[in-house]
Amino acid sequence: MADTVLYEVSDGLATITLNRPEAMNALNVETKVALREAVESAAGDTAVRAVLLTAAGDRAFCVGQDLKEHIGLLVQDRETGSGQTMNTVREHYNPIVRALAGAAKPVVAAVNGVAAGAGFGFALAADYRIVADTAAFNSSFAGVALTADSGISWTLPRVVGPGRAADLLLFPRSISAQEAYELGIANRLVPAGELRAEAEKVARGLAEGPTVAYAALKESVAFGLTHSLEEALEKEDELQTRAGSSEDHAIAVQAFVNKEKPKYLGR
Repeated sequence: MADTVLYEVSDGLATITLNRPEAMNALNVETKVALREAVESAAGDTAVRAVLLTAAGDRAFCVGQDLKEHIGLLVQDRETGSGQTMNTVREHYNPIVRALAGAAKPVVAAVNGVAAGAGFGFALAADYRIVADTAAFNSSFAGVALTADSGISWTLPRVVGPGRAADLLLFPRSISAQEAYELGIANRLVPAGELRAEAEKVARGLAEGPTVAYAALKESVAFGLTHSLEEALEKEDELQTRAGSSEDHAIAVQAFVNKEKPKYLGR
């Protein structure tokens, strides 16, 4: 894995850090490949019970596509007629978002600065966003004559509603951390100096929690958004049966009876 993305697993928590602060954590090909490998590794590792996605530096979480590299790749496409540059959506962005949103464990994004374009999309693919009060969000796509990618056409309307999403996509602008909190983009707003500690506290708490139940909650919410009430009720029955047969449920019930704090195993 390239050093443009750092990956560490400790006590059930996988921490993934975008590590190009000098480029505002822009996504060149090397970084996209490394990020894809990291999130897929975290999603597939049963020893990982929660994921923390963050970034180095204090200016940017991720400003999206590295446009300097992108310009050069577009020139190559025109010269060769290959048209390969935009394959990045299929080869990089889509697998990254699928792994974040589809992971059978909670994903926390600690947004330390500007999150634009795909950076905004990756933050929205997380289950919970803790945002520094100095951060900002921007869809950016229309500003460079592109349409939405990185899952943002699916996630943004579900977070802010379709009308607001259309406004933010058609007329890209900087959304302050405070406005992001008011819109529901940020779940928790904290002083910039406290972001990392708060995000780690939340993510580690989730890593110690009932992983099977968390996975079921993620699945049920995603299912309920696109299915009827009757279908959602059937899905709840299926998932509750799964959660109810987990070791963690038995541990929780016994701890409740004993008036103790449960110590979950994640299975």
